[in-house]
Amino acid sequence: MEIAKLIRNIQTGDKDSFREFYEAYADYAIRTASAITRNREMAKDAVQETFIRVYRQIGSYNPELPFDPWFYRILMNECLRYIKKESPLSKFKHTDLENAPSIAEESFDHLSDLYNTIQSLDDTHRVPIILKYVMGFTEKEIADILGLNHNTVKSRLFKGRKRLKEQLDPTEKEEGPQ
Repeated sequence: MEIAKLIRNIQTGDKDSFREFYEAYADYAIRTASAITRNREMAKDAVQETFIRVYRQIGSYNPELPFDPWFYRILMNECLRYIKKESPLSKFKHTDLENAPSIAEESFDHLSDLYNTIQSLDDTHRVPIILKYVMGFTEKEIADILGLNHNTVKSRLFKGRKRLKEQLDPTEKEEGPQ
């Protein structure tokens, strides 16, 4: 069923449509939340809270606007809320990426260096990179999701890509112009 029809049905209280919506969005939401929070259990909690908020606030959704940015803004807010709850020391822990679920459908082995590097970025640059290149959102949608100015998103993406490039190819940085 198309998302617009699902949303209309959910707004009228159809629980089967909400279940169908959940099944369509849950796995992708958990992968996204895992990439943002760097913690699978925290991601599951954030996704659960996201679906509860969506269910309660579906009446406030404007069907004239795209649904995905609205949904992922709620997810992003929940992820950030859970991250803030973490103790300051836990932010320095690195997850065991070999045992973590991948953020992409394909085999993760040949992407592990890139994933490790993305995860090492600060949240300011990591989150827009994930939303743009993993989730496929436009810069305008990312600005809406994060509540930022469009130019701020462009700047963070540019700096994030630059940092990724420097970390993935350190010889280029060392050699420089000769």
